[in-house]
Amino acid sequence: MKSLYYILFFGIFNSVYFLVICQNVPSPRREQSSTLVGTRLYFFGGTISSTITVNEVWYLDLSSSFNISTPPWHSDVAMPVGDIFGTSCLSPIDNSTVFLIGGRMRIVNTRNFSYTSSVYRFDSKNSLWTTPTINNFNSSFQARNEMQAVIDNDGKIFVFGGINTGNDDNITTTAYNDMSILDITTMIWSTQTQSQFVLVNVDYTATLLPSGLIVYVGGRGSSTASLNNISQIQIFDTKSYTWSTKSASGSTIASRVSHSAVLTQNGNIIIYGGSTINTTKIGYVFSDIAVLNTNSWAWSVPNVSGTGAPPLTEHSAEIYKNYMILAFGN
Repeated sequence: MKSLYYILFFGIFNSVYFLVICQNVPSPRREQSSTLVGTRLYFFGGTISSTITVNEVWYLDLSSSFNISTPPWHSDVAMPVGDIFGTSCLSPIDNSTVFLIGGRMRIVNTRNFSYTSSVYRFDSKNSLWTTPTINNFNSSFQARNEMQAVIDNDGKIFVFGGINTGNDDNITTTAYNDMSILDITTMIWSTQTQSQFVLVNVDYTATLLPSGLIVYVGGRGSSTASLNNISQIQIFDTKSYTWSTKSASGSTIASRVSHSAVLTQNGNIIIYGGSTINTTKIGYVFSDIAVLNTNSWAWSVPNVSGTGAPPLTEHSAEIYKNYMILAFGN
């Protein structure tokens, strides 16, 4: 297979790897969310130690080429809450508003959880955070995390599954297989309960295809020991609101959680990294790249040249032009 995409890897993943030394750079972190807004690649929150969750907002300026040893970092206005294991997506209505959804939201500078809102809105043009009023919100979504949202061209955000957890005595740990839908044009929330054949899923990746299909890769069930088979691809049709399963052929790819996925211009999904899990959550961490062809539903492993990124999990990946950009992680 031709290698059509480059990988940029910045030395900011964790103190056990590398750290770029320059002014005004973010600390190493993991469990953040990311969204590409024009030529700005934003990163929201994350964990910088076992006890510190940050509300920082950083972005990389991708408008011109740069030396990867000194990435063009810029800080932006902080979030109302510290957030990890959340998810974010860009409004297709104005291509500038970012919605931050779910995660383990904490009151800044404390270990206390914040239940003020499960959704925040960021106006990237004016660097302004607001709390939207949502109609028909499902209270069971409160404290939901370790899931991934996608948004379609009509402004509907789809968030599948996830888990209510966060070491908070007020929340019972429950993994879900429901589909939460937020229409940002009306700010109406709806929840679609699935049949039992749709697996509970946590720590997966979700990729929206131009056809309106959401492709769910990997993840786990309610138990930290129950990895979902990565060769069994769950698919949700956003037009008919129906589920199907594709059995992926081709190369054998190890099942995993907390990996990343990007969609290429030719419709392939590239995944990177991720990990297995054990009683302390993170087990073996991967450094491999795999490609899922969404026409043939076959996995392949491309030939990649140059110096690769280290094994990574709980990181970010976004695609910009011909580049898959990996950042942070464990």
